[in-house]
Amino acid sequence: MSARLLYVMDPMCSWCWGFAPVAEALIAQAREAGVVTRLVPGGLRSGGSALDASTRKYILEHWQAVHDATGQPFLFDGAMPDGFVYDTEPACRALVAARELDDERAWTLLKLIQRSFYEQGLDVTRAPQLVELAEQAGFDREQFSQRFTSADTRAATSADFGWVQDLGIAGFPTLLAERNGQLALLTNGYQSLDSLQPLLGRWLQQAACA
Repeated sequence: MSARLLYVMDPMCSWCWGFAPVAEALIAQAREAGVVTRLVPGGLRSGGSALDASTRKYILEHWQAVHDATGQPFLFDGAMPDGFVYDTEPACRALVAARELDDERAWTLLKLIQRSFYEQGLDVTRAPQLVELAEQAGFDREQFSQRFTSADTRAATSADFGWVQDLGIAGFPTLLAERNGQLALLTNGYQSLDSLQPLLGRWLQQAACA
């Protein structure tokens, strides 16, 4: 019997940032039962042009809704300044590179990317910033930089995006439970820890008995 969780998300998705403490608790709950979690970047926005004023306002309204619902901190003043291109592919690719180099440190990098973007207003679409954060997470700077820019990592990131699209996952965060190749949906979208913890507990119990 094989079992694992699949956390499908985007480091620049505001609801994923809101869900971060819940995800961390659920992943720890699964780990205690001997079940690992695989991080799958889903690709919220890839490419695109600089934000216009109306789009920036729309996104900031979403951020405010996430803050109100979850209590997660946001830096609103000066966020996404003129010329900012909301392209999440580089941050997703950084997580893929990190996952392939050291799965545990990939989770550390995820936290750093989210905090840097939402709490500090740093531009995490830029390669130098992502490499700097990876070094803070404990990766060798040169090794990470090479992996981040490699064709294999670009292909692996694209493959993750394609897998998510093929499953029909339309929103993040999504948490899937996989047992013997069969997927079960734990949540698509934000839910509280109180609602998800018992659900995961039942699945882990079933997985242990299978």
